Amino acid sequence: MATSFDTTLSKLGISRTTSGVTATTKKSAETLDQSSFLKLMTAQMKNQDPFAPVDNTQMVAQMAQFSSLAGISEMSTTLKAIQDKLGAGTTADAVSYVGRTVLTAGNTAYGRTGGGIAGAVELAGDASKVLVTISDANGQTLKSLSLGAQPQGTASYDWDGTTDDGADAGSGPFTVTVTAQKNGMTVPSTNLAWAPVQSVSTATGTTMLTVAGLGTIPAANVRQIG
Repeated sequence: MATSFDTTLSKLGISRTTSGVTATTKKSAETLDQSSFLKLMTAQMKNQDPFAPVDNTQMVAQMAQFSSLAGISEMSTTLKAIQDKLGAGTTADAVSYVGRTVLTAGNTAYGRTGGGIAGAVELAGDASKVLVTISDANGQTLKSLSLGAQPQGTASYDWDGTTDDGADAGSGPFTVTVTAQKNGMTVPSTNLAWAPVQSVSTATGTTMLTVAGLGTIPAANVRQIG
């Protein structure tokens, strides 16, 4: 036996099946959408018995869910547009690295045109003594730089390219070793070297830089761009 709810659906051209409520059109049956649901609720309110009004609590709750879904859908579309925009800029941003020098973690450094190298030490804690040792390709020590006491963070250094004996050390490549201590205990430290970017790749979805002497590194590992 048809109910008043079924009658209201029929007036709107909507049929209810055992699998749920679906909207029917001349071409095909479609799932009841927000617009149809609103029409249904309005029609039901117009045709209800004033002495026995229909409880619209569930219908209103369903409408609220439709509104939430619509909001989420719009947000998803907006985020997709932002993602596409950022994706389009990724390649251009990556290419801008080529030919520039970057400061990143590494123990290999090449000499500057004017001689020597610049770098930095990243300290995980306060240190009472920080020593930077620069060696040639054969492992022979060329220069030892004492940075003294340094607080947690990053401490820069600059080497003029002359050995402890005052000779010209050449253009490298050089190997840089850092030791840091506090009260006789080792403080975790990382050397940061300046190196030129030779090429970039975004094939994996992550910008990867090929850096002279340091190999391939993620762009996210770059501390500074020169």
